[in-house]
Amino acid sequence: MVNGADSIFYEKDGHICKWDRQFYSKEKLEDVIQQIVAAGNKIVNEANPIVDTRLKDGSRVNIVLSPIALDGSAVTIRKFPEQPMRMQQLIRLEAISEEAADFLKQLVQAGYNIFISGGTGAGKTTFLNALSEFIPSEERLITIEDSAELQIHSIPNLIRLETRTANMEGVKEITIRDLIRTSLRMRPNRIIVGECRGPETLDMLQAMNTGHPVRTSYQKPCLFLHLIINKKIIGK
Repeated sequence: MVNGADSIFYEKDGHICKWDRQFYSKEKLEDVIQQIVAAGNKIVNEANPIVDTRLKDGSRVNIVLSPIALDGSAVTIRKFPEQPMRMQQLIRLEAISEEAADFLKQLVQAGYNIFISGGTGAGKTTFLNALSEFIPSEERLITIEDSAELQIHSIPNLIRLETRTANMEGVKEITIRDLIRTSLRMRPNRIIVGECRGPETLDMLQAMNTGHPVRTSYQKPCLFLHLIINKKIIGK
């Protein structure tokens, strides 16, 4: 977490710590920012001061330039493990009970719709990855995300879709709503929407009504799981 050239923090084992290093100057930070966005084929400048991109290793990057960020340009990098956390690891860490994991396995294999809800950093994507290992390998899966971070390796017939922002060169914006609608024409067995924050939720619910099992995460202040069965919430 870069909060201007002279203020850098990092998270380790769930704790946020201040780093004892800093950039040589504001200009050096700006140079690094331009290198990051150029590698991701993105543009960030005074006209477009906010950008989301990712590094070659898949890490997500959010950038907000000064003076929108009052104390200097802000860079936030979310790193992910090389191998996704599996359900057995979550059980060992006591993040979920073995009984709950077995129940969820039956729901996933039966094709029920599942919402995962929680605040930023609560582990929604980690849990989505863990649930995906229960999807039968012969099915066709489509994932839809703002920035690709799901790590699904067990499904051969996998299509990964990612949104795109508009730019000054006339490139059209591609939203989650656009991707959900087109995914229904791609003969999916299942659809995973990385995160719903707004009107795309309606499209996702309509996709459920077409008979396509949908798995998604949704931001809320606290972490809880809605299991939707026969249009009724039966668990929380």
